[in-house]
Amino acid sequence: MSFRREHPFNDLPLLLPGKKNWETLEVYKKLADARAALAELKGRLPIIPNPLMLINTLVLQEAKDSSTIENIFTTNDALYKAFSSNLNTDPSTKEVLRYREALWNAFSKMKSSSDYSSKLAIEIFKKITSKNEGIRNVQVYIGSSTHIVYTPPEPGNILTEKLNNWFDVALNNNSIDPLIKMAMLHYQFEAIHPFSDGNGRTGRILNVLYLCKEKLIDLPVIYLSKYILDHKNDYYRFLREVTENGQWEGWILFMLEAVNQTAAFTLNKVNAIYEDYISVIEKVKKEAPDIYSHELIGVIYNQPYCKIAILEEKKIASRNTASKYLRRLEELGILASEVVGRETLYKNLSLLSILANS
Repeated sequence: MSFRREHPFNDLPLLLPGKKNWETLEVYKKLADARAALAELKGRLPIIPNPLMLINTLVLQEAKDSSTIENIFTTNDALYKAFSSNLNTDPSTKEVLRYREALWNAFSKMKSSSDYSSKLAIEIFKKITSKNEGIRNVQVYIGSSTHIVYTPPEPGNILTEKLNNWFDVALNNNSIDPLIKMAMLHYQFEAIHPFSDGNGRTGRILNVLYLCKEKLIDLPVIYLSKYILDHKNDYYRFLREVTENGQWEGWILFMLEAVNQTAAFTLNKVNAIYEDYISVIEKVKKEAPDIYSHELIGVIYNQPYCKIAILEEKKIASRNTASKYLRRLEELGILASEVVGRETLYKNLSLLSILANS
């Protein structure tokens, strides 16, 4: 294998690496921990009555952190406001919202394993970047013009061969545990770098979709980007060690620990959201039974900011009645109103606090 940072890495080996490079007791211990944490999260997800409670909260958090890794910054507040309102927002926030849309659209289209394909990856890339192009036909590099860190394989037959191999392994090779294979696939996707932009974000979406495809989790809510962001230097160091020295063990251990910790983190969020949701149901039933409905409480947990129009769209109440309901929930200390542009948004205070708690 010949690797030089300034030259296209056309000798990037096809997957899969030999087991001797990574098959250790430490890897299998870490694998057992990651599988147990993921299974516990999967078993707990059904307590949430509406998947939108997680899709519009945890997936937006994943979108924000995955974008932050690529130096695209926004705040929780700006993100949730923009998601719920018609407000003109800044380019970075729009880009994060596109990530959420790309992930959910791709998950919704995955009806069978065969849908996990290059076509799906291209759709994800296009949605994230708003670029109307496919697999790159130009040479790219990572780094700056004065300090190139990595140059992926050149476009054309070589790039096509690497990408075809990637999807062949993802769909057909079942000899390796899917969590270990997910780690390998993630490295390989980053090394192939099939698009002109957005490879990191596209690759991280493919990670969670792969876990869904393998039935390790039923919703794409595991929060892998948080761990990567918190350990960004290690993330890039382990990637380089695979490229430069073929050292797979450290990379696989890193990704298994990411699954382990983020599954536990996401489980805590799911439990906290559910407990808060139940406590608000009890509070409204006791203190404002005249406005209580299961649908009303559900809608204020489907996203952190609510507005009159959402209650109208869900056919929960007419405009005047919806306004009354939201003001009553504000009087109870559950919501707090804020004028954003020409709209009044009502933020779910405890839900926002849960999401902000890292």
